[in-house]
Amino acid sequence: MNSSFSLGFFSLFRKFIFQQDNKDTNSSLSLTSAPSSSLPQIWKHDVFPSFHGPDVRKNFLCHVLRVFRRMGINPFIDNDIERSKSIGPELVEAIRGSKIAIILLSKNYASSSWCLDELAEIMQCREVLGQIVMTIFYEVEPTNVRKQEGDFGKAFRKTCQGKTKSILRDGEKL
Repeated sequence: MNSSFSLGFFSLFRKFIFQQDNKDTNSSLSLTSAPSSSLPQIWKHDVFPSFHGPDVRKNFLCHVLRVFRRMGINPFIDNDIERSKSIGPELVEAIRGSKIAIILLSKNYASSSWCLDELAEIMQCREVLGQIVMTIFYEVEPTNVRKQEGDFGKAFRKTCQGKTKSILRDGEKL
């Protein structure tokens, strides 16, 4: 990772977190309750990283997490969560309890229905809780993601094949 890029990114990120801490954040504690008049959100983690694959974990994410920790930023780490076909309750709790979600889009991200479930939950938290969402394109072109072309598009179509637009999970419509 380019050192001037990483220093700039993390300095900006740290400044952003500090500014958010100083704002009065009115959002609901539950995704199904009414907004604005409820208590402020209590964040368990500063950052929730959503990514796919050991290549991203070993080649990029480990560096990002190391810098986060050094700067006092508390990231969620998923090492002990067992993978299954649907997103686990621990992961939903971690997503909902994070102030910021960083989506590390790689060419294989869309090949995981687990990642797509995470992404759906993150987008819901963005809408309902006001969670901040940042996207990093890792070894994939943004236009391939936007237009669902190339390796990313192929993986996305294959993962979504046979699925409907309305996703049901745990009896809850997303």
